[in-house]
Amino acid sequence: MIALSTVLKEQVSHIRLIFRVSVNDIKSRYQSHYLGGLWQFLNPLLQISVYWFVFGLGIRGGSPVGDVPFFLWLITGLIPWLYIAPVLNQGTKSISSKINMVSKMKFPVSILPTIAMLNNVVPFVVMMTIGIILVIVNGVFSGIYILQLPYYLLCMAVLVYSVTLLTATLSIVARDIQLVVQSIVRFMMFLLPILWNMSNLNAVLIVFLKLNPFFYIIEGVRASIIGHTWFFEDMTYTVYFWSIALLLLVVASSLHVKFRNHFVDLM
Repeated sequence: MIALSTVLKEQVSHIRLIFRVSVNDIKSRYQSHYLGGLWQFLNPLLQISVYWFVFGLGIRGGSPVGDVPFFLWLITGLIPWLYIAPVLNQGTKSISSKINMVSKMKFPVSILPTIAMLNNVVPFVVMMTIGIILVIVNGVFSGIYILQLPYYLLCMAVLVYSVTLLTATLSIVARDIQLVVQSIVRFMMFLLPILWNMSNLNAVLIVFLKLNPFFYIIEGVRASIIGHTWFFEDMTYTVYFWSIALLLLVVASSLHVKFRNHFVDLM
């Protein structure tokens, strides 16, 4: 618990540094592009447009899931994943990619996964805003249930940080972890209720798939936007999610604090 306290304190006490490094990362990412930071807004617009063309007009032809058009059902689950997937990959590399900076100055290494998360916030907010507007325009908005969206975003932040802190630490010890994470992320999308409706699956298979804590987030965000259920209606699953998320956070913090003084040597 001491390690967890140390990691959490570093996030709070270095909040300005987190934002400063994140802004610099974003600027350097787009500095060679004519449109510069405008791509932060154009990329999510293009992604939504592609999925609308393929799934809204093409493959499914607008076939609804319940009372919700398939495209709207799809993007309400897809949008959080389009944030989670790149952050898992970038967060895993966050320490190894900045090892030179870490070796030359006293730097709170535990904030690097947080910076990776922050780097992807703008596209996520843009996509989420577009998604909610489309849902409202089409008359399938959840109404008061949107109030639980901040709760699920907190769940997402805690779980993503816990996983990336763990994988970023382990990737210093074994660089193969980065490739393993990339492979898992590609495969995991098909194990989550993004492209398929879980009501069509066997009950036993659903129980197995729900062991993945990201399942809780995808279904929760979708329920907040187009659903009619509260997170506390299934307290068993809520307790399970937080047990896994907090356990990962404790384990990740412990390993991180244990190894971080040796990161440069291990590289």
